[in-house]
Parts: sequence; C-alpha cells; structure tokens
Amino acid sequence: MVTWTQMYMPMGGLGLSALVALIPIIFFFVALAVLRLKGHVAGAITLILSILIAIFAFKMPIDMAFAAAGYGFIYGLWPIAWIIVAAVFLYKLTVASGQFDIIRSSVISITDDQRLQVLLIGFSFGALLEGAAGFGATVAFGALGVPILVAGQVTGIDPFHIGAMAGRQLPFLSVLVPFWLVAMMDGWKGVKETWPAALVAGGSFAVTQFFTSNYIGPELPDITSALVSIVSLALFLKVWRPKNTETAISMGQSAGAMVVNKPSSGGPVPSEYSLGQIIRAWSPFLILTVLVTIWTMKPFKALFAPGGAFYSLVINFQIPHLHQQVLKAAPIVAQPTPMDAVFKFDPLSAGGTAIFIAAIISIFILGVGIKKGIGVFAEMLISLKWPILSIGMVLAFAFVTNYSGMSTTLALVLAGTGVMFPFFSPFLGWLGVFLTGSDTSSNALFGSLQSTTAQQINVSDTLLVAANTSGGVTGKMISPQSIAVACAATGMVGRESELFRYTVKHSLIFASVIGVITLLQAYVFTGMLVS
Repeated sequence: MVTWTQMYMPMGGLGLSALVALIPIIFFFVALAVLRLKGHVAGAITLILSILIAIFAFKMPIDMAFAAAGYGFIYGLWPIAWIIVAAVFLYKLTVASGQFDIIRSSVISITDDQRLQVLLIGFSFGALLEGAAGFGATVAFGALGVPILVAGQVTGIDPFHIGAMAGRQLPFLSVLVPFWLVAMMDGWKGVKETWPAALVAGGSFAVTQFFTSNYIGPELPDITSALVSIVSLALFLKVWRPKNTETAISMGQSAGAMVVNKPSSGGPVPSEYSLGQIIRAWSPFLILTVLVTIWTMKPFKALFAPGGAFYSLVINFQIPHLHQQVLKAAPIVAQPTPMDAVFKFDPLSAGGTAIFIAAIISIFILGVGIKKGIGVFAEMLISLKWPILSIGMVLAFAFVTNYSGMSTTLALVLAGTGVMFPFFSPFLGWLGVFLTGSDTSSNALFGSLQSTTAQQINVSDTLLVAANTSGGVTGKMISPQSIAVACAATGMVGRESELFRYTVKHSLIFASVIGVITLLQAYVFTGMLVS
C-alpha cells in the first residue's frame, strides 16, 4: 500500500503556504458575494481549485486528491442529502395538505400583539421549522442536527460531544434573542412592557436546548426547544397580557424605522379551527420528535453496532486510494499517523430514515393520499437538486483541504494568535456561514481547522469545533442567500444592501458574545467543558 505524508509548508514558509491554501476559500467568498455565482457553480470551481492546489502545491498524489473529493461528495449525498430530502418532504406535506395554514393560524390566535407574535412566529415557530427542515435558515442544531453531524465527520470528534458543548454556549444567546427582537421592534419601551413573555420564550427554549443537547443528542434540540417554547409562551399568555397591546408597530424604532403605524389595543384573534384540527396539523412534527428520539436512543443504536442484531444491514466501505494512505505529520502529531476514510451506508439507522418514516405516516394522518404524496416528493426532489449538488461540492472541497493538509497549514498560522484564538474561533464559523449560507457547509470548511488549531494551543478541540457551529448561527442573518430570500419574501427586492447594513451590526454583536463565552469557557469556566 502506497502512503503519502502531508506537507504543511510546501512553499518553503508557513505564511506563503497558508496564502496558497487560502486561495480556494477566498475564491469561494468572491464567487458568492461579488460574482454572485450559483452555489453549485461556485462550489464546483472551488473544488477544482482545491484539487489543483492539493496536487501541484501540496504535492498530494492525484489519485488521493480525487479519492478525497469523491469521499466528500458521496458523504454529502448520504447521510446529509437524505436528511434534507426527508425533512423537506415532511414540511412540504404539511403545506400541500393545507395543514400548515392551520399551524400558522393556531399560533396567531394566541395574541394579536405584534411583539408577542414575533416571539411566537419569528423565534419559536421559526426554530421549529429550522429544526425540522433546515437548509433554508440553517443554524447549529438545524435540519435534525446535520451541522453537528458534519462537524463530527470532518474532525473525528463524537457529534454528541460537539452538540453537548454547543448546548452549553447557545442557551445564553437563546435567552437574549427574544429581548433583542422586541427591542428591534419597539425599543426599550417594548422590552419593559413584554419582558415576562420574552423571558418565558427564551428561558424555556434555553433550558430545553441544554437538556436535549446534553442528554438526548444533537438531532432534536431545535425541535424540542421550539415546541416547549411555543407551549410555554402560549400557556403564559393565557394568564398574562401586556399593559398595552401593539397590533401595528414599526420595525426598529430605535434604529430608524421606515414604516410607522399607530398602536391599538385588543386581544387574541379567535382561531377558526377546532382543537382536533390543530392537533392533527401539528401531528407530523410530534411524530417526528418521537421517532427521532427513538432513533437516537442507545438501545436502538446498539442494534446496528458491531455485534448488534441488525449490524449486517450496515455497510462500511473503505475508500480506495485514501483509507489509511494519507499520513498526518509533526507538529500535528508526534509520529506519522494514518487517516481513516470509511464511508458508512446505514439505510435503516440513519437519522434521515426516521424523518422519512414520519413523513410516510403523515401522508395518511393528513389525508394527502399516496398519489399526491408521490407527486410532492417528486417536486421536492426537483427543487432540491441544486442545493444538494452545492452541499456535495462544498463537502468535497472540505475533504480535499482536510486530507491534503491545507486546513492544517491554516491552523498552524491561526495558532499564532495564541491564547486569544478562542475569542476569534466563532468568527470563523460566522465567516463560513456568511460565505455558504449554511452552518453545515461552514463546519465542513473550518471544522478540521478549528480542531487542529485547538490541539496546537492546548485548548479543548470539542470547544472550538462547537464554537465554530455556534458562531455560524450569528452569521446566518447576513448571508447573501438569507438576505435575498428575506427581501423576496417581504416585498423588499432591490433593498438587499439596506437590509444587510441593518443586520450586520447585530450579527457582529452576537458573534462577539459567543467569542467571549468561548474564551471564558477555555480558560476560566473550564468545568463547563464536555469531558
């Protein structure tokens, strides 16, 4: 078996080698933010650049470079694309059956105060949709934990530990965000009038987020937290109402609003649907929660582990020309260490399968019908073909940078920031999501780099990888894709730059908060680290 040892200073010096390794990342940024190329086009060109640099600059054998790209791409298809397909299918079924309108109506019927509606819909309900489908507003635990799973794949760290660590960072932000949203809408006056509701929404979300991520797994925190937050806030609003009800207020009075309407008083808008109809509409997400919980339980996982009853259904495929043929070298490791490259195909135990089963059950509960369900599935596949291709390309690029040693070269440079790197660590995730629009892609791009840098500065690698995904959360609001979608959905087409300027300051503040939390956890509150 022919082996190849990674080179971290192929250009003769660390600085110049890092600049060369940065070329694909810089191009990806320019391609998306300046040239405005489609995601799959930018990803394809970036992949080609990374392969060329891996071969000609970092001296990686041609067969290994293409093997790494192929490994990354098929990992993008399974299990990542499978989770996306199943989750979006479930969501599309609720829309096609008309049940999504009932879900929305049930939320709006709770209150007509717009400040409280933004907590219910923008914060809690938005998190539910993100947690179930993701890849449209992807955050740390979105799309059934896919960002965390990808981070584990590219770093070799147990995804459960990464999710648990993120679950010890993000709850602080989860408590803060509801207050921040109200302040953006109605200034300090709004916060004073609605703080009990904001505390219930954020507090219930944060507590559930912590316990789910630390005791169940990374797949469900968004869904369980959102459901608990919605129910808690809805019940709280049965016994509490703000002194003044704002039914039509401006967004961002304290930051220069463009539309101003007068407040009025009133109560919740009665729902036109019965309790049974509402429960039926919500049932797909309830079924999803139950099934994913079962899929993440240790007894269930043990069935598909070595020695388990269904282990024969799991296929482990060693990637030829790559598995244990690439060797890590000093100073990353004490002695040359082979890197594994094993593709796992687990059709029954994969998280996406749990979601797909929930979708199949929902077809019958929602009365969609098999024929219409197949039609919805086909339309959904067509609509997702380019996003899936983009994910595959980005993961292929990430795997090439990882196996070629390019990410390690960048990590060695970043290690030069020393003890302050934990503060800047979340900004890498922030940058990655700004570039790609996806926390999953950000983790694929920078997860390995975060892990390697952590080892260089003697800080928990789990902490910094979690910080990458937590920091990515704060970059979502300024991602060009998010800005474009938001403007298209709200009638603000052509005002993208205006929205960007408004949100960028909030994004940077949140990223800084995560940076401070990470820095403190690295050196002061070390008891918060996942052991």
